[in-house]
Amino acid sequence: MTLLSIDTADHVTTLTLNRPDTMNPLGASGDGDAFAAACDAINADMDVRCVILTGAGRAFSAGGDIKAMKERTGTFGGTAPEISDGYRNNIHKVLRALYSLRVPLIAAVNGPAIGLGCDLACLADMRIASDKAKFGVTFLKLGIIPGDGGTWILPRIIGEARAAELFYTGDVIDAATAQDWGLVSRVVEGEALMDEARMLASKVAAMPPHALRQAKNLMRQGRSVSYDTALEMAANTQALMHLTEDHMEGVGALIEKRAPNFTGS
Repeated sequence: MTLLSIDTADHVTTLTLNRPDTMNPLGASGDGDAFAAACDAINADMDVRCVILTGAGRAFSAGGDIKAMKERTGTFGGTAPEISDGYRNNIHKVLRALYSLRVPLIAAVNGPAIGLGCDLACLADMRIASDKAKFGVTFLKLGIIPGDGGTWILPRIIGEARAAELFYTGDVIDAATAQDWGLVSRVVEGEALMDEARMLASKVAAMPPHALRQAKNLMRQGRSVSYDTALEMAANTQALMHLTEDHMEGVGALIEKRAPNFTGS
């Protein structure tokens, strides 16, 4: 079955993991290419201003394909160098594609997000969860480690101590705990999740597209640069934003006390 279902409307693209019968596992041949193609297309389309990532059925994603692990097939089969390359050329391709999205990404976590599925959600800029969602990084219970860079991802979201607790115990936490720990920003009833996600996405999509992409870029770069460098990047980027028509539209709308209409000009 095709991994991704893709729908775009009103400047928002929704990516749905579409293997509901098996809880949307990842790692099949071509998964990395599917994500890379989808994210490349989004980055190239200035009409897209926000992305929602969710799962079909009762799960967000149960993570790596356990059946393939048991049978040692596909990404999880072969010699050690072959398995290593399988991660690099397939699973890591999924993660790099999402991390490289230039527009804001919302994870609408509709159900269990386990292992790779949890780390996938953590690559989003914003996460909202159904009350049916659960989160866990249960790699050690399978005798493996987070092969998706999860030890880099999760501590940046919830801090070293709580990330360590989840990694070293394999515990799975519910949506309320995830909100308390800062893993998600809000929890809603399952039936309202996508409406909530679309409402948030519509607010994001109302922003000027060039400034939106640059703001995400500055936030991302700010993780690894000094404050002086961040100020220099801000000054140079801001100069470009001041010369856009969207800047004049925003100023005019504020003075005239009306809603702005940003066009990407």
